[in-house]
Amino acid sequence: MKVCLLNDSFPPVIDGVANVVMNYGRIMQNELGAEVVVATPKYPDTDYDCYPYRVIAYPSIDTTKIVAGYRAGNPLAMKEIGQMSEFAPDIIHAHCPASSMFMARILQNDTGAPIVFTYHTKFDVDIARAVGEGFLKKETVKAMVSNISAADEVWVVSKGAGENLKSLGYEGNYRVVNNGVDFARGRAEQNFVKEVTKEYDLPENVPMFLFVGRLMKYKGLPMIVDAMKILDEEGLDFRMVFVGGGADADEMKTSVKEKGLEGKVFFTGAIHDREVLRAWNTRADLFLFPSSYDTNGIVVREAAACGLASVLIKDSCAAEGITPGHNGYVIDENAAAMAALLKEVCADIDRVHEVGQNAMDEIYISWEESVREAYNRYGELLEMQEAGELKRRKPHASDVVLELTAGVAEAGMKVFDLPINLYEGMMENMAEIKDDIEKSLKDFRFSLPAELQQTGKNIKQGLKKLVKSDET
Repeated sequence: MKVCLLNDSFPPVIDGVANVVMNYGRIMQNELGAEVVVATPKYPDTDYDCYPYRVIAYPSIDTTKIVAGYRAGNPLAMKEIGQMSEFAPDIIHAHCPASSMFMARILQNDTGAPIVFTYHTKFDVDIARAVGEGFLKKETVKAMVSNISAADEVWVVSKGAGENLKSLGYEGNYRVVNNGVDFARGRAEQNFVKEVTKEYDLPENVPMFLFVGRLMKYKGLPMIVDAMKILDEEGLDFRMVFVGGGADADEMKTSVKEKGLEGKVFFTGAIHDREVLRAWNTRADLFLFPSSYDTNGIVVREAAACGLASVLIKDSCAAEGITPGHNGYVIDENAAAMAALLKEVCADIDRVHEVGQNAMDEIYISWEESVREAYNRYGELLEMQEAGELKRRKPHASDVVLELTAGVAEAGMKVFDLPINLYEGMMENMAEIKDDIEKSLKDFRFSLPAELQQTGKNIKQGLKKLVKSDET
């Protein structure tokens, strides 16, 4: 089977979804006999030849100051879309509703391959962070949902993720396909654990709590710090370690300092070595993950792989499958509830470790198991397509726009016959002239001739009529 995976993040950016795509590609290529291509925005000075599968990196612009650490890919990179089309995928699997899904739809027009889309994160939260609340967020979410609705099958990483997608206006069905963990089941070797953690004051007989992930406030991090302050004021000795980097790291460190917790709360920075992360999970007594934002929380299952139980928010996606007090803990979404639980359970730390063992036995899932399930479903979808049972959804207005823009972009490249290196150079240097472009667009917008404004309104009305007609 030939599989094309598309995602808007990939190394050197490491996040949960990038980790998913890397594991899908590695296991399908090396263990399941598939031929895999991964398409992702290009980062300067990055080696894409070091993977067991082919990576097609397409032109991007620097948006790292707008969306911390991420570049925005050009979804109309026709040279690279052509390379994907030549690969002739049997399955197209997009993992992001923006550029990746847009490119997937263009690729489907060319190849006819079914599209699978996986909904990983509550993208409406990230959109709000980038553009604020209001009209622009509303229209962007609407466009994203339209993009997602074009997939032949939508997967979600938890039932809660599916319901969140429904709340944004998605009207189709979804299938829950759990993500896996690339940690081996079992704890890290103790001498290695001591070596990894030796720079920090972590007494053996003092409870140690752990968070691993991007340091973003919407993951409930202020709640953790406030809970630590409550425990400190009540005289409970403890240690809290944050592993990761992110846009809110400095603010969190400042909060810890202001609350006088520097001797008990530590920040390691980002750690990419998987064995070092296993060591931290092995050393901890409880994993704190008070996020109602995350749709799955791979880190919770990574903790479980090491026999580490988690404290989660009641009714959150990450708490699915958790039996309170048996294979994890759940709390109301506030610092007082977290502090009360920690104080209670740390009175019997041996019992906490038993709960961690239950988590290892019951909620752990390997990537091999997860990817094999996905791969088998790919095969079922292809059989359905062969039998004519895979019904494409009713055309949307976005299909008209998609075909028009794809055609214009491809025709433009042919007409102007731009050398590819010049085209890529234009894209990579776009960020340097971003301010000038934005000023020019602003000036242009407020000086549009009345005739051109009316033409725009006429086009919009015409598209509405087309969408409503039976022939479209």
